[in-house]
Amino acid sequence: MAMAKLVCVLLLALLGISMVATQVMAKEAQYHLESGKYGPGSLKSSQCPSQCSRRCSKTQYHKPCMFFCQKCCAKCLCVPPGYYGNKAVCPCYNNWKTKSGGPKCP
Repeated sequence: MAMAKLVCVLLLALLGISMVATQVMAKEAQYHLESGKYGPGSLKSSQCPSQCSRRCSKTQYHKPCMFFCQKCCAKCLCVPPGYYGNKAVCPCYNNWKTKSGGPKCP
């Protein structure tokens, strides 16, 4: 009986710590996105190659990724954070579509 109570207390403590850690990480991520480092017009055209290199560094299709990323960056002056996704941070980058309706920007 005492062992079961100990296990329950440990599980509850672990759950509480996990919830606090998740909230802290979410606040840090939100601050990072709101810090002005990303978003429309946040880059100069001279910064596009380095930001696109970062964005395309983990894809197996590096050449086309770089081509379209630089084209999108030149038009939108922003590149979303991370290697994939997060396009909502940069609406122009997110909303530019191909003729067939697919995303133009990686």
